[in-house]
Amino acid sequence: MFANVKSRLIVIAFLGVLCLGSLFPRKVTIRERGADGIMRDTSIVRVPLKLGLDLQGGMHLGLELDQSTRVSADPKKDIELALQVLRKRIDEFGVTEPLVQKQGDSRIVVELAGITDPGRAKAIVQRSAFLEFRITDRTGALEKALPAMDRVLRSAGITADTSKSGQSAVQRLLQGDTTKKGADTTAVSGGVLSSLIQTQGAAMPGEYLVPVGAYPRVDSLLHLPDVVRTLPRDVALRWSAAPISVGVQSYQLLYALEDRPMITGSSLVNAKAEIDPVTTGAIVTFELDRAGGRKFGEGTGRHVGDYMAILLDDRVQGRPPVIQSRIERRGQITLGGKTLQEAQDLALTLRAGALPVPLKIVEERQVGASLGADSIREGITAGIVGTVLVVLIMISYYAFSGVLAVIGLLFYFLITLGTLSTLNATLTLPGLAGLVLSIGLAVDANVLIFERIREELALGKSVRLAVDEGFHRAMNAIVDSNVCTVLTACFLYQFGTGPVRGFAVTLIIGTLASMVTAIFITRTFFLLWLAQRSPTEPLSI
Repeated sequence: MFANVKSRLIVIAFLGVLCLGSLFPRKVTIRERGADGIMRDTSIVRVPLKLGLDLQGGMHLGLELDQSTRVSADPKKDIELALQVLRKRIDEFGVTEPLVQKQGDSRIVVELAGITDPGRAKAIVQRSAFLEFRITDRTGALEKALPAMDRVLRSAGITADTSKSGQSAVQRLLQGDTTKKGADTTAVSGGVLSSLIQTQGAAMPGEYLVPVGAYPRVDSLLHLPDVVRTLPRDVALRWSAAPISVGVQSYQLLYALEDRPMITGSSLVNAKAEIDPVTTGAIVTFELDRAGGRKFGEGTGRHVGDYMAILLDDRVQGRPPVIQSRIERRGQITLGGKTLQEAQDLALTLRAGALPVPLKIVEERQVGASLGADSIREGITAGIVGTVLVVLIMISYYAFSGVLAVIGLLFYFLITLGTLSTLNATLTLPGLAGLVLSIGLAVDANVLIFERIREELALGKSVRLAVDEGFHRAMNAIVDSNVCTVLTACFLYQFGTGPVRGFAVTLIIGTLASMVTAIFITRTFFLLWLAQRSPTEPLSI
């Protein structure tokens, strides 16, 4: 008997050391952005037990393909590509232990625990980052097409009243009030688009000025199918990313560009944010692969002296620079008025690649760090109160046997937390609830065993035989109840999401740990006590 107890104690000691080792603080490597904006690997010392979004604060996003502007030919393939791009972006964003995974066939779930700037995170996640380089139109295609566009609009009943005397202030703003001294004259008069799209003040061929107040109207008119058909097929219209000021007025710039891009961001191999030493403004320098550099060099070589627009997500970034000479693998994007942080975010998304189809946020939850701290505090309080009540009930009702069950409960906590750490599982608020719930399950098996031992003692059996029979006869009920609990938790994990799965994980681990402590550890303590006691001493139960 003693040899059996000794081997059991060795197993328990080994299990305890293993669990303690898994919970011992250790160095872990995380990615953090330094003061210079560069991502670096940093080592920190902490207990290797991950806290979920709801315990340390952060944000949860549910993303789906936004096909309102770009239709996906293969949604399943595009969602997989988007998943890869997002993982690269989030990895460089510097969030500790992010969760980026696919949910079903059409949704991506992103959880960023400990995030402090939700707006910036959403912008990085949603930005398409589709980069293009296009030459501005030199043929005056838009000026030539404006009369035909206006005829199409007039036939549809959309006209511009050229008589300023009867117009309201809003109408004069939208159509360009030429009665004011110093106002810009229009390229072509007599039509609604001709009165709103201006060339005076433009810095280059293919650039047009539209008053900021008129921008929504012009944009909607230019997207009408009949108007689009009047524009030559080899010309595309794109807006500037930000308005500019000319005198006292603000204008949104409209660009007529070559329909085919000279090169796209698919050839990009690196991008980084810097400060231009000349202008002290933020810039993004980029590097292309060999094939892209060769293609870019050929294109810029043919267009020396022309203007090249740099587009990001169909928006022209700054005013197009003139091509001074052949450009090959390296270049820069000037971001007028943008901060270094914005330039760093742009470089990050460019390095990660463009999304095949834009993403839209269909689900969003945010948890503050203070709420997470409150959840931890309240969860620990609930666990302590529950544990204290269980301990008092077990000791007061089962005396010394209850003490053995309480010692087993300490091992239960150690095994449960150690297993969570070893499996790299994330402890969430529902998981904390599952942990508290399983405290009751941890002593439930002991209750069944102790009641069976009492029954055996009442039949006049010896203490040793009563203990053996109690554990043996209670085994079927313990296994059946715990197997049912584990099966239910498995279904919750399989078909549940986020918080439900966290609850299921801790419930499964807690249930299995309770079986180990009740069947093996508590019985070992009984055997140890029986080996040391006098044969005539009664069992305190």
